[in-house]
Amino acid sequence: MQFETVIGLEVHVQLNTKSKLFCSCATSFAHHQNSNTCPVCLALPGALPVVNIEAVKKAMSFGYAVNATVNQKSIFNRKSYFYPDSPMAYQISQFDIPIVENGELFVNLEDGTTKRIGITRAHLEADAGKNLHEGAISKVDLNRAGTPLLEIVSEPELRSSEEAVSYLKKLHSIVRYLDISDANMQEGSFRCDVNVSIRPIGQEAFGTRVEIKNINSFRFVAAAIAYEVDRQTEAYEDGVYENEVYQETRLWDVAKSVTKSMRGKEDSADYRYFPDPDLRPVVVTDEMMEEAKNIPELPDAKVERYVDVIDIKREDALVITSQKEMAYFFEEMLIFGSEPKMAVTWLTSELLGRLNKLGVDIASSPIDARVLADLITKISDDTISGKAAKDILDYMFENDSRDIDDIISKLGLAQVSDDGAINAMIDEILNANADKVAEFKSGKDKLFGFFVGQLMKASGGSVNPAKANELLKLKLS
Repeated sequence: MQFETVIGLEVHVQLNTKSKLFCSCATSFAHHQNSNTCPVCLALPGALPVVNIEAVKKAMSFGYAVNATVNQKSIFNRKSYFYPDSPMAYQISQFDIPIVENGELFVNLEDGTTKRIGITRAHLEADAGKNLHEGAISKVDLNRAGTPLLEIVSEPELRSSEEAVSYLKKLHSIVRYLDISDANMQEGSFRCDVNVSIRPIGQEAFGTRVEIKNINSFRFVAAAIAYEVDRQTEAYEDGVYENEVYQETRLWDVAKSVTKSMRGKEDSADYRYFPDPDLRPVVVTDEMMEEAKNIPELPDAKVERYVDVIDIKREDALVITSQKEMAYFFEEMLIFGSEPKMAVTWLTSELLGRLNKLGVDIASSPIDARVLADLITKISDDTISGKAAKDILDYMFENDSRDIDDIISKLGLAQVSDDGAINAMIDEILNANADKVAEFKSGKDKLFGFFVGQLMKASGGSVNPAKANELLKLKLS
């Protein structure tokens, strides 16, 4: 029997506001445990929450970025559950009327096609604290309690781990372009709950949904989906699907590469949602809504501009726009006069190749956009060859110098374009290889490559290749 995979994602994005969602405590987690707390985030009796307007604005900006409906009126609810890291014994979230709903995202798949994924809703909620386990003792740090989260819920329209990862990468890119979150997955400011089920192909009803909680890596998302699909398929084929696959929350065990049962999965009724009596409905002004529409150019728009206006390949545009810092680096290179297609090659192949070997991202590159653009200009005006430019780039990675002219002089990499100097070298080579010249003139055209090689060897690769070929052909004719 053939099965179809059904995946829905719930992504928690930590908004980069300076203060928490319902109080003025700082959102920095680098401080001593439980130091960024107050009566509101500690849930002390009588403390009243006040909504952070910046968090609302950031949520609205996201809504407009994904072509969603941004509700002028939204409501905060109490979601009842008890965990040690939640001092309120409930979470303040949005249920009936979220700030954002009915959006969409277009993902680029490996086969070159594009797929639309619906976004059911994006709602604001307060984060919980953090449990710290030290041997037999567990402690709770509430510095994170009350931090604003934007939970983004997709429609169950993803059909493979490839589509799920493409969706997550596009979402990650958008929130960073919008500058509403640093989206650091290692620190937990962009984390994902994965809902997975299978069903026989042709069946309309969904299978039993399993939720895999808090995955903080694209690679782990793909691995967790693959494992869970295999587990559910095997159970179905063995006739034990109803006994082994039931609605539950599971964890991804990184060390063993398996999902493990954590607890039974509640339905929404179990949370006993009701409007928070301490918080009035959020009603944003027309001015706030217009302000939220003022968003930067996003990846999809950049791709179209790069292809249509700058005239680079779509696959190159997709690579460059995948990271905000890379797109800005590329555009800065163009401002400094770099030819677009050469800028693409030297950014994506030469610079990124060296950065990847060092384990450094583009934001921390020791070579800035101006220096790389200047290096490309030296190639374009025939000051140096492409090979020499690679040597210079290697030199700059190993040394602090960024003076390209000084490096050219120091390493003797200036390209020879003077006709007289090149002709002198050609004459010497032809005189030393008279027999090869005779063979060439008798019809062995392939020997031309031999003469080119000898010229490059004699010059140490410093002659202008186009000029060398032109003059060599004249001499041999």
